[in-house]
Amino acid sequence: MSSALTDLCRYPIVQAPMAGGASCPQLAAAVSEAGGLGYLAAGYKTADGMYQEIKQLRGLTSRPFGVNLFMPQPEYADAAAVDVYRNQLAGEAAWYETQLGDPDSGRDDGYDAKLAILVEDPVPLVSFTFGCPTRDVFDAFARVGTITVATVTSPEEAQTAQWSGADAVCVQGIEAGGHQGTHRDNPETDGAGLGLLSLIAQVRETVQIPVVAAGGLMRGSQIAAVLAAGADAAQLGTAFLVCPESGANALHKQAMTNPLFTRTELTRAFSGRPARGLVNRFMREHGPYAPAAYPQVHHLTSGLRKAAAKAGDAQGMALWAGQGHRMARELPAGQLVEVLAAELAESEAALAAGGRQGDQPGNQPGSQA
Repeated sequence: MSSALTDLCRYPIVQAPMAGGASCPQLAAAVSEAGGLGYLAAGYKTADGMYQEIKQLRGLTSRPFGVNLFMPQPEYADAAAVDVYRNQLAGEAAWYETQLGDPDSGRDDGYDAKLAILVEDPVPLVSFTFGCPTRDVFDAFARVGTITVATVTSPEEAQTAQWSGADAVCVQGIEAGGHQGTHRDNPETDGAGLGLLSLIAQVRETVQIPVVAAGGLMRGSQIAAVLAAGADAAQLGTAFLVCPESGANALHKQAMTNPLFTRTELTRAFSGRPARGLVNRFMREHGPYAPAAYPQVHHLTSGLRKAAAKAGDAQGMALWAGQGHRMARELPAGQLVEVLAAELAESEAALAAGGRQGDQPGNQPGSQA
């Protein structure tokens, strides 16, 4: 790992920032205390809500942690398409006895206010999703000693992040649960993202800054694989979602290993942006018709998702999950970090032993046994 990232955590294990409640202070603190890097997700929170969680986290641990921000979204959604989708969801609203949300509730997620707080009262690391900040933003964080990370899904996005001044990139493969962190939402490329190992290799040949790898990682052996492929650290979300410290809904946690949910897909059904989740009724019925309109669709369906959770109906919830969800282990977060670190060490030792064995004279091509 690079020295800047190494200083933040004992192990190259990062708990992904999962917006919507999972990445709460208790989870982040447990991960950081165990030697990983815990994360708060500021997405969908007010600036004050973010600040209060940071204060709470600081009261739980003195170890470093990160905060993730959503970038403001451009105005390009088709209002007519959003209206059509609203009409399609009318039956859902009636079924759950709730109101559909206002799609025009805001596109910037309180970005400027959150930036101001994080520059005035710095945290160890800040990362960005759904776009890349300007150099001025990266420079402002550099002046206060905050490490910055940009989420990328292609070599081109990684290059933009390096040019703009990011200290590192979080390379997100198509296997990842939750939203794809693409800088531009292009419906024509839905489902065309790169797998993590291929993406790491391509990004490594494109930029010189450190790489954090994310996407479907659930075991220490997979962490060893992405480190061997050129990553400096591994970021895991679904693996930590089921921990008791996670703030995810109990139905969401149970669904990860429930035989009823057999696979994941990318969908726009819940937010208007591609996101990987467990296939359920809502996704099947509405996914094919959801417009490319984020965060308008997110605001529109917010009440439906909350009502489904309140009713105990996982078929109406956004069950974000990576492709490795069936491998989830319901361990305390600190214990999970320790298990992953032990698995990583075992895998690295096996790789090293294999390399040493391969170096023996008797194992060289053409040698005699």
